[in-house]
Amino acid sequence: MDTALGRRGTVDGGLFKYTLARAETISDNGHVLPPTFGVTTVINFQPTEDGIAAINGDFALTATEVNKVIEALRIGGIEVVELHNHMLADDPHLFYLHYCAVNDAVTLAKALRPALDTTNLAPAK
Repeated sequence: MDTALGRRGTVDGGLFKYTLARAETISDNGHVLPPTFGVTTVINFQPTEDGIAAINGDFALTATEVNKVIEALRIGGIEVVELHNHMLADDPHLFYLHYCAVNDAVTLAKALRPALDTTNLAPAK
């Protein structure tokens, strides 16, 4: 999955997860919001059985990224669940797109990659 996503995930309880910061600084009313404040893209893999995983999470997106990510997810067979925003005065203004799917974990990671590639993520460490 790490290879398919080009990032390193971590084990968190029963999940294998990725928390991906955006490249630009996010602020709200002039205050910088660090990635730990939830202005990130999150991918959660939960194993089920026989190598199958359930994924869910959310993308933190600018307005110009929303439709590109929706299209990439749909092509990859990943269901878009919800699109909303959290703040009113964030800069840049972010939208949060929630998704889910069940399939082989590597297949899901490969399906997520084109959506990630359309966003302005900070470089992988």
